[in-house]
Amino acid sequence: MNESSPLKRDAAIIAESIAATQVASVEPEPGSYRDRNGAVFYRGERVFRYLSPRALDNWRRLEQAPFFQKLSDEGRVVETHTVDPLAAGVDLGQWGGIVEHARIPFISYPYEWSFGMLKDAALLHLELMRQALAADMILKDSSAYNVQWNGVRPVFIDIPSFEPLRQGEPWVGYRQFCELFLYPLMLQAYKGADFRPWLRGRVDGIPAEDMRGLMSSRDLLRPGVLLHVAAQAALQKRYSGGGQNVRGALAEAGFGKALIERNVGKLAKLVEGLQPANTKTTWADYDRTHSYDDAELTKKIEFVRRSAATRHWHLAWDLGCNTGTFSRLVAEHSDYVVAMDGDWMAIEHLYQRQKAADASENILPLVMNLADASPSQGWRNAERKAITERGRPELTLCLALVHHIVISANIPLAEFINWLAGLGTSLVIEFVGREDEMVQTLLANKDDQYDDYHPEIFRDLLSARFDIQSEQPLKGGKRHIYFATVR
Repeated sequence: MNESSPLKRDAAIIAESIAATQVASVEPEPGSYRDRNGAVFYRGERVFRYLSPRALDNWRRLEQAPFFQKLSDEGRVVETHTVDPLAAGVDLGQWGGIVEHARIPFISYPYEWSFGMLKDAALLHLELMRQALAADMILKDSSAYNVQWNGVRPVFIDIPSFEPLRQGEPWVGYRQFCELFLYPLMLQAYKGADFRPWLRGRVDGIPAEDMRGLMSSRDLLRPGVLLHVAAQAALQKRYSGGGQNVRGALAEAGFGKALIERNVGKLAKLVEGLQPANTKTTWADYDRTHSYDDAELTKKIEFVRRSAATRHWHLAWDLGCNTGTFSRLVAEHSDYVVAMDGDWMAIEHLYQRQKAADASENILPLVMNLADASPSQGWRNAERKAITERGRPELTLCLALVHHIVISANIPLAEFINWLAGLGTSLVIEFVGREDEMVQTLLANKDDQYDDYHPEIFRDLLSARFDIQSEQPLKGGKRHIYFATVR
């Protein structure tokens, strides 16, 4: 065929059009803006990362390292492989190459984790450091955001953080490890203060100076405080704004590999010994203190089971999940379940139970107050996404939750139902009537201004936005549970 034939020209135009469409379909991940050596992007359900020429060289060394292959096989680092840009239809531009990562089912952030989750993420990071050092590599970054979850299994995702260890250089990620891992854990262990608002309030973590201000003279005797808080705060104050090259000075002083290994080992021992203070919370004993007798609880369980079994769900949410009784039921019929509750200790119980069972990689427990849920934030409010922007559920459980939303948080009933409808989700939802002792307890010390909180109004609002497939009274009619599908 002649090279200038219309057929060949048409084929070339089509090929160019397809290539342009493929390149245009690249969706950048705002959470990777700050990394100059790599940038995450999406193509449909696939996750890729651009690598700079330097990062590509590091990756080629890393993928051949036995320790990395073992960590990948164990699921402790995200599965990653090199991709041919041409085959993927990706224009490299100034980048050196691309890799593809296995997709994390649902992205979460450290300010949504329980104490045990943050602790295990910290220990994973230190273990990766230990193994990398043994292979003459190091993690240059120590951000808690570099850890995500497959169910209750932490997985490290920032592959370009692995770099060759340069002779005499310090661990530059140490400060970041303290700010995003160690200090939040210490705050809850030593002061009984919830670390989540601190991390949510400052994306980069708790500065040493602020942490030092929270520690009393007596706290200086606690493990790790004098060295990792007081000394670091003093050092940072001494060198801040002075123009000194602290990193270079440490390198010249011979800050060697053995010193870093000792620091990592001591940090691991310190973190392992931290336990949360004030572990008694309102709903953590729910499995033993709920107001259902055995027969009524069985009816509720069977209703949820039948509703969940009507189809297979890609993503399900359990709002107000408590210790996860119903999350586990829905997980039998779902690819993935995000189990959320505002009580951190209830989520801690769920996390530790799932972890001990070693049985579930499809339930992710998160600490989440729906009346004050995680917002979009960071640079241009895009680095950290609101909960609704990370994946919409096909099925949502709202069991014994509505009265807390309306009465405890003062959210109008119609507003809550409309929010659920906006998710485009089917529902298993329970309405707890005014005669129920739980509602009476909530109303005991409040002005009863909740004219919208009645079963007839609830049903009308629900049926206006959803198709009610089935319903059942519980506790002699004091409660009603519904299965409703989205329109």
